Amino acid sequence: MATITKPLKSRLFLIHKKKILLLKQTSKNGGKFTVPGGTVESFEFAKASLVRETMEEIGVTINPEKLELVHTLHKKKGDSSRIVLYFRIKEWSGEFQVGEPEKFKKVKWFSLDNLPSNISPTVKFVLKQFLDGRRFSEMRKTSSNIY
Repeated sequence: MATITKPLKSRLFLIHKKKILLLKQTSKNGGKFTVPGGTVESFEFAKASLVRETMEEIGVTINPEKLELVHTLHKKKGDSSRIVLYFRIKEWSGEFQVGEPEKFKKVKWFSLDNLPSNISPTVKFVLKQFLDGRRFSEMRKTSSNIY
């Protein structure tokens, strides 16, 4: 029987003028570009988690009522399984900055047509699904690939 580890995560697509905001992880945390977000804690709902994570990771405030669920990913790795909810928001307040320097090195905008080569494979996969209009996908992560 499959186990569910960290069963629910929420992530944020900040897209503006055909650009997406990405966070560069520290080497210790994988060194990839990713999007803001994290685990939904037991005391919170997904949108509240994203409000908290966005402030912690990139220093901006978002309104949970303006969050739009744009994609759901069911991801499996070995015997574990998790659900990741991807939201989009079109407005925020504050200045972008790295809020957790132990996890991230920088915050940077990238054209949707020219993403960095070292983007997280999961983010790359889900972003393509979202841009192609798909609202749900499934992914199996293995040691050699993620699809």
